[in-house]
Amino acid sequence: MKILLAFARIVDAVNEFIGRQIGWLIFVAILVSALNAIVRKVFNYSSNGYLELQWYLYGAAFMLAASWVIKTNDHVRIDLIYGRLSRNARNWIELLGHLFFLMPFVLVMIYFLWPYVIRSYNSGEMSPNAGGLILWPAKMMLLIGFLQMFFQAISEIIKRVGVMTGTYDDPNPYVTARDLAEQEAKELAEEILKAQEARQ
Repeated sequence: MKILLAFARIVDAVNEFIGRQIGWLIFVAILVSALNAIVRKVFNYSSNGYLELQWYLYGAAFMLAASWVIKTNDHVRIDLIYGRLSRNARNWIELLGHLFFLMPFVLVMIYFLWPYVIRSYNSGEMSPNAGGLILWPAKMMLLIGFLQMFFQAISEIIKRVGVMTGTYDDPNPYVTARDLAEQEAKELAEEILKAQEARQ
């Protein structure tokens, strides 16, 4: 289990590094968008290439950061039932969800994307829009994003088994909104007590 957990830590570190750096793509996309708007208004000139570059950047940011979202357990979930279950039941849901939902979906996407990307690259596929960009880099981002998710899914499965067997502490334990509010209230009360004691 130690070797598997070491592998999971490497995957987590790589995806976290990529996820943190990818925010710059959003910044660049905003700059391209602003520049495109200024050039269009001031010089009455526009290009499909600028628009497609924005799409590429936003798409790359979304795909390359998705694994980090899975790693930090920040993906959207419905708290209605999940939050009322025991910790053991939640662990089983996480494990089975990664095994039977995330992993098959990711594998199917990789299976179909691989030839799609290779064909696009080999043909030098271009956008059908006038002045558009080449398409294979955008398609490659899809493939890279799903490959990242594949390894992150393996990491999550390893960590969940570790949590369930007691060999690994859950780095992102699920906290209900109510528990979070109670924790914040408790911390605030402790700060107020410390401030009162300091005055006396």
